[in-house]
Amino acid sequence: MRIFDPHIHMTSRTTDDYQAMYEAGVRALVEPAFWLGQPRTSPESFLDYFDALLGWEPFRASQYGIAHHCTIALNPKEANDPRCVPVLDELPRYLVKDGVVAVGEIGYDSMTPAEDTALAAQLELAAEHGLPALVHTPHRDKLVGLRRTLDVVAESKLPVAAVLIDHLNERTVKEAKDSGAWLGFSVYPDTKMDEHRMVAVLKEFGPEQVLVNSAADWGKSDPLKTRRVADAMLDAGFGEDDVDRVLWRNPVAFYGQSGRLVLDPAEPEALHEGNSLLRGGE
Repeated sequence: MRIFDPHIHMTSRTTDDYQAMYEAGVRALVEPAFWLGQPRTSPESFLDYFDALLGWEPFRASQYGIAHHCTIALNPKEANDPRCVPVLDELPRYLVKDGVVAVGEIGYDSMTPAEDTALAAQLELAAEHGLPALVHTPHRDKLVGLRRTLDVVAESKLPVAAVLIDHLNERTVKEAKDSGAWLGFSVYPDTKMDEHRMVAVLKEFGPEQVLVNSAADWGKSDPLKTRRVADAMLDAGFGEDDVDRVLWRNPVAFYGQSGRLVLDPAEPEALHEGNSLLRGGE
């Protein structure tokens, strides 16, 4: 079984997670730029973070046989902080980097005018750079946030087929699917979907254009949720082809629009006996 986790924050995880993910079948992932949990106080702190997503994390993942890509953006929460907004001017030099496969996470947190502005600006950057966009739907008033997101997308130059609407649930999936966007579901303990609800959604709406992610980060989360969804799908009667579509071919198709996916199944060097390259640094 091959698995592509299209939304996971490995900056927050240990190398033990990389090893466990590899053993579970994960061979590729995308790490979106996001809020780190503590307010940033200047654009420069974003730049250091972006550099890590493009340098250290791909190297760390490669030691465990996993292809790492990222998305770059000003996230919705920090779009409300005047200290952070100037990073929008720095994004173009990152969006031309080979490892960047989308603009994201963008979208809404509290649905403020500042978030409207940041979302519209970054959709335009995606269109200008020929990149798809990863859009975060808000944790509160999710259906309202989805509709507002789709309105802004419709006003942009970016085709809806180049947009992944993430953190969907049973209440939002139909309108998102009807829009023509790609459908993202985060399987995350307590606060988002679980694998059994995910299987029910797949039974009702089908596997087309559906991406399932763990969204694992510094909170209570599980980087193996993608594998748990795959197993739950098989247990529920889905075939191996459907599992491969949802857990591999769909994320490859969506992020492949960037023209930058490199999915060479590298040998996990750090699992070789005697390799202490990373163990010595942690």
